[in-house]
Amino acid sequence: MPGKVFVNRTLNLKKIRYIGVDMDHTLVRYNSENFERLSHTTMIDKLVKRGYPETLRKLVFDYNFAIRGLVIDRKMGNLLKLNRYTAIRASYHGLKPLDFKSHQKLYKSTYIDLSNSDYLAVDTSFSISLANLIAQIVELKDSDTANKYPEYAQIADDVLDALDEAHRDGSLKDVVKQNLDHFIIKDPTLVHTLEKFRRHGKKIFVLTNSDFHYTKLLLDYAIQPFLKEHKSWEDLFEFVITFASKPKFFYENQKYLRVNPADGTMTNMEGKLTPGIYQGGNAKKFTADLDLAGDDILYVGDHIYGDILRLKKDCNWRTAMVIEELDVEVENNKQAEPLNQEIETLMKKKEPLEDELTDIMTRKIEKAVAANEPQIETLQKTISEIDAQISQLIKKQQAMYNGNWGQLMRAGNEESYFAYQLDRYACVYMQKLSDLLDLSPRTYFRAPRRPLAHEIF
Repeated sequence: MPGKVFVNRTLNLKKIRYIGVDMDHTLVRYNSENFERLSHTTMIDKLVKRGYPETLRKLVFDYNFAIRGLVIDRKMGNLLKLNRYTAIRASYHGLKPLDFKSHQKLYKSTYIDLSNSDYLAVDTSFSISLANLIAQIVELKDSDTANKYPEYAQIADDVLDALDEAHRDGSLKDVVKQNLDHFIIKDPTLVHTLEKFRRHGKKIFVLTNSDFHYTKLLLDYAIQPFLKEHKSWEDLFEFVITFASKPKFFYENQKYLRVNPADGTMTNMEGKLTPGIYQGGNAKKFTADLDLAGDDILYVGDHIYGDILRLKKDCNWRTAMVIEELDVEVENNKQAEPLNQEIETLMKKKEPLEDELTDIMTRKIEKAVAANEPQIETLQKTISEIDAQISQLIKKQQAMYNGNWGQLMRAGNEESYFAYQLDRYACVYMQKLSDLLDLSPRTYFRAPRRPLAHEIF
């Protein structure tokens, strides 16, 4: 099995009848750094118009400051990285890391309740500019005495509202429309693999939160020119569902409107769904009208909550997630492997010394055995020296990933919270959609057997 698609749960593509794809960042790939820089600038424009200081216009976007999977503590103005149990494993206030004492003072418990509205997830590539700008304004609030800024929670709310408004009012998409080559990546291979899946009898549909006119523009630009076996993308895709309002599409009963592709006008839809272009709608009617079971459908998206988590909980469709950072993470893992081996060797050297020290101290207390103090001091010194070596190696290892947060999928030795969600809700995952579609439509993905803690010797 090629290593480009990673398997959490067994999935037999042969049994999949319909393949659904999100459009933005999945079917149509963006230059994320360019788009996030645009988002950053657009949010600043909106905040200044709302009364924030002109100083914001001097802020420079740093694409590498944040990573996906972080959590914003609105109340404290902090960015947090969590492990799978929601324990905090790294934290920043503004643009500076929190030291251990400051962290302990702020968070009496290291565990975060993500249902608390004080916390905001950075769970898409769209959110990188959001986290970056919130951190930058928090930094200004703490250091810029010449201007007044709202409280931390209000800053987070204002920045989020500015981003939401930019998506709603077309501020971002209007710029993308005028500069498609700057923001959109064409992928002819992807189009050819879509046609291959159609030859094998798979039905393909697009499910997007974008409006019809923007969807048409992107499909005309990124899909239409590379078709060989279909006259247009309307022939390629069985359904194109726009303005789907995901994740509500998966659990509410929104009505379908039929879209006229000639001019974008809409009419009420009566009766059962038939192939075509729609706005709105819901998953329940989609599966019922097409006589589909949940596991007849594979849906591919890039948003852990909007595309994957709610879908898996509410519809039980099969799920695949696109993570564009994955190729970098995998390559860094390979580069870091020699360091991991050194760390493992030192850990194996340290463990028997710790066991010996534990045994000496236990006998001293429980059996009143006189302790050999020089031996204890020697053991403690040796363990400390090994710890110092391990610490330096870990710093080198983490520097191979994001300079502030380390690995995307790990928080120290444990899975990151993002990796935990991915593991729980995505059947398979890959760096881009074409990694999946490059394979045979009859591919059988088998999940590896995972040893439990008591099975590891």
